[in-house]
Order: sequence, then C-alpha cells, then structure tokens
Amino acid sequence: MFCNLPFRIVTISALILDLAAGPTILSAQQAPADVPTITIRANTRLVVVDVVVTHKNGQPFAGLKPEDFTVEENGKKQKVSVFVPPGITNRTATTPTPAGVLSNHPENLTPGGIPTVLLIDAANSPFKDQSYGRSQMLKYVLEQGQSGRPMAVVTLTDRLRVLQQFTSDPQVLLTAIKNFRPQEQILQAGATAPESHGVADSPKGTAISDSIAQATLEVQGFADLQIGYNIERRTMITLDAMRSLSRMLGGLPGRKNVVWLTADLPFDLIPEDRSMTDAELTADLPGQGRQRSVSVNAAGAMAGEQRNLHGQAIREAEAELASASIAIYPVDLRGLVSGMEGSSSSGGSVYSDSALNNRAIIQVSSLQASQGTMEEVAAETGGKAYINQNEIKEGIALAASDEKASYSLGYYPENKKWDGKMRNIKVKVAQGDTQLRYRKGYFAIEPGPVKDHNYEQDVAAAIEVNAPATQVSFMAQAKPTDPGKIRVVFLVDAHTLTAEDSGGSKKMNVSLYATVWGNGKSLGAHTIKVDRTFDAATYQQIVDHGMMVPIDMDIPAGGKELRLAVLDNKTGFIGTVSGPLGQ
Repeated sequence: MFCNLPFRIVTISALILDLAAGPTILSAQQAPADVPTITIRANTRLVVVDVVVTHKNGQPFAGLKPEDFTVEENGKKQKVSVFVPPGITNRTATTPTPAGVLSNHPENLTPGGIPTVLLIDAANSPFKDQSYGRSQMLKYVLEQGQSGRPMAVVTLTDRLRVLQQFTSDPQVLLTAIKNFRPQEQILQAGATAPESHGVADSPKGTAISDSIAQATLEVQGFADLQIGYNIERRTMITLDAMRSLSRMLGGLPGRKNVVWLTADLPFDLIPEDRSMTDAELTADLPGQGRQRSVSVNAAGAMAGEQRNLHGQAIREAEAELASASIAIYPVDLRGLVSGMEGSSSSGGSVYSDSALNNRAIIQVSSLQASQGTMEEVAAETGGKAYINQNEIKEGIALAASDEKASYSLGYYPENKKWDGKMRNIKVKVAQGDTQLRYRKGYFAIEPGPVKDHNYEQDVAAAIEVNAPATQVSFMAQAKPTDPGKIRVVFLVDAHTLTAEDSGGSKKMNVSLYATVWGNGKSLGAHTIKVDRTFDAATYQQIVDHGMMVPIDMDIPAGGKELRLAVLDNKTGFIGTVSGPLGQ
C-alpha cells in the first residue's frame, strides 16, 4: 500500500515534448474517426444513456433513428447530441502491444464487441451457491463461448480479483472458471433471529422461563452486533468492488455489462434525497408497490439502513458506474427458492408452531428484500435481474442478448448546476409497441477533488487489482540506465485528461506513479506531479502527441514486476498498467 511507503514526490518544471528524443516506439494514440467516443469527462458534461429497446416479445427493435427518441431530465426535454445504434462501436480489432511497451489503451485490451464481465461474488454468497454458480458459468461458456464476445472473469472475496482479463477464446475462459475455487464467506451473511427451542409452551412468569427469556435477549443482542458488523464489512467490500469495476471499464468506449452472480447485495443505489416522488419511484423501478417499499426502501430494511449509513459513498459509486456506462445484471445464485428452505431442516431443534411460523415469515421477508435489492440495482444501472430461476446460465445470456438492442444516447444537460442531487431520466420512443430499459437517473456530482478524499488510497487500490484501470489512457516503456536503475517513460493520452481554462492557457494537474513489486507487495515507489499551466501552442502539442514524462528510480532487491499509474487530480480518474520488470 502507498501509505506504508516513503514516497518522494517531485513536481517537474518542464515536460519532455520532443517525441524524437524519446523512444520512437511510443506513438500517440489516434482516436477513431467513424463513431464518437461517448465517455463522461469533466470538461464535456456529456450524459450518456444506454437504452435497450425490444418488442413486446423481447426481440430487439432495430432501425430506430435519433428523432424516434425523446429524453427528459427531471421532466424537461433534452437535445440528443450523440446517437449510436446497436451493432456499431468505435472499438477496433485488438492490436498487440509492441515489444517492451506497456499499454492500457482500449485497442490493446479488448476484442471488438460489448465487453461482458462475469463476476462471482464470494463475499455475499455461501459456499454451496458459489459452487452452483461456477458450474453454470462453465455450462454457459461451453454452449455460447463461440460467439466471439469479449469476456472477463473476476471474483469478489475480501476485494476484487481478476481471474481472466478480456478474451474471446472460450478455452481460456473455461480454464479461468475452472481455476476458481469456491470458499466460505470471509464475512458470513446475517442470520435470522434466534429460534424458540421448545420453550414457547413453558409457563409464563416462572423463574425458568424468565431466565431463558433473558438469556435469549442476550444472545440476540450479541447476534445483532455480529450481523451488523458483517453487513457493514460486506457493504464496504461491495462498494470498493463497484469503484474498481468503474476504474477498470471506464476508459473502454460504449456500454459495458457486468453479470453479478450473487446470493445477496447489501444495499441498492436509490437515493434518500431523490428529486422524484414516491409514485414516480414506484412507477420507474421494478419493485411491486407495497412489497417493494417494505422489503427494500422502508426504514429498518437492510438496504435502507446501509443507504443511510453510507449515503455519500453510495452516491459516488453510482456516479462512477454511470460515468463508466456500466449496466449490472444481478443473477441470484440461489436459483429457484421459496424462502422456506431453512425451516425444513431444523438441525435437531424442537419448534413450536408459533416459532416455526415466525421463522418462515422472517425467511420469506428476507428473500423478498434480497431479490428486491437485486432488481433495484439492475434498474438503476440499466441492467436486468435474473431471480428465482434454476438455469443461472440463462441469466448470464440476458446481458449478451441486450447487445443487439442497445442504443446509446448522449446529451448535454440544460441544468448546468451540479449540486450533487439525483436527476431522474425518462426516455420515450415514438413507436408504442416497445419495451425500454435504461438507468433511471444519475447524481449531478461536480467532477473534481472531494473534500477530505485521499486519492492516493484510490491509486493504491487500483494498482493492487491485477487488471488495468482505463479511465486515463497511457503507454509506458522501461529502460535500464545505470546498474540497479531504470528510467520509466510515460506517454499519456491528453484526450483522457482534464485541462482547465486559465487566461487563454490550459492548466493540467496530473500525478504519475511507478512502483516495483515482488512477492505480492510493493518494494519501492516514486511519484512525479505535473501541475502546470501551458500556453496554447504547447498544450496543442500535448494533445496531438501526448504528455511524455520520465521517472528515474532504483530497482529494489527482489523486484520482479513494474506497476504504473496515472492520476488526474482534477477528476480523480486513474489509469494503471503492469508487466514484468524486464519488459
């Protein structure tokens, strides 16, 4: 972790802008010209909405034009400035990175097509459900793996880990899934209330019944503390995973699908300070009226409690998912369940009728709340939940089928006040026989440094994930200089950085990190900060050719891997890449 390392932070006074003096293999990235890249950036304020349009029978609705769509934000019509129909992307075929060069450019990371992430959630799912999910993932890849669709496989335990980066090779995917080993939850799911073991018929008011009642209350209090702690930790782990996914996928153009295989999610993304009425919320989100309100959004519901405790963190995570155009497809690993499964196996306990009924009510309510939360997370991100079904692989296929029906709409909001409040989005099409699915809103958070937020911790978290973060795009090359020393040369794509106007000039604030790893930990690190204002001609040169910055550093004993990062200090966007130290 960065916080345990004595960083040397240097602010450079000049940049190396003469590309001829640097490695000729490092060339500036050329942006595709055929289809616009629609990624939210602080200097554009472009809001992108991916809309899945189908017929009533679920088949893709093709041939729609920009004029067929109406987009409203908080009831006000918006002008559609960017329109990308299904089947058209600005992704080029995967190109290999030149020898000796590290890159997190999209064309070096993913094959063509909408990227899909298969995430198996061990933090929120019991061992047996993980095993079932793994078998269903294998079955899906065996049956559908020849589609050529780029997929990655990740797992969530105490943090996000990448088992396989994006590939369209089914054999590689099968190997990655087979290598996943289900494990007991690091943090167990919240248990139900303590049961009555045959004491319901004891005479009330006796010393024995009073003692048992007191002991039961003490056990309940201890269980509540444990359950609360577990839910709290699961919430933080899940939030961190959402942030990691946003950093991984944010720089890849267009829609990204995350198939989240889980038995539970500890919170949803519905804001408490929403700018919509309860009636609008009930109409827009998939819950069923009173059932949805009680099981998901009511005071005292688990999702509601976590939303209150971590409101700001959840708002930021939702904003990052929206900025990265990530749609989440929760798939319930429990398959077909009734909520009564636990009541049929009492483990030798003796239940009274009232205790059994209470336990069944608690389990059914818990199941409804859990599945309701999955549906809300799906609706809030533009995905779709797959619950109460045995063929989990069909749920995985849901995300893939949306590729043929997904239209991307981009607009610049007429409301220029970025006050952090929720703005609800409504999309309509002229044709009346269609079904639409899209994220229902976004938080209008002002891009920029958040008070008391430690971006170095974000960089440390991004570097620990064994896959590139793509919000800031760059290439790098490491060359040995003196014995035991190397020079790392960064070439950062200025199109992915923020530049502020400053009296006719442009101000940029970027930090670059070079770390050497060995035996799974950081052995040494060096940071350079570029905080400068550039005249128009120099800034244009940076945009045309990239920002080239060198870092000289020692090679610690035992160092085997180079992990690099670039942080835009204005937005908090991060890019990372890693490779063998000799590369």
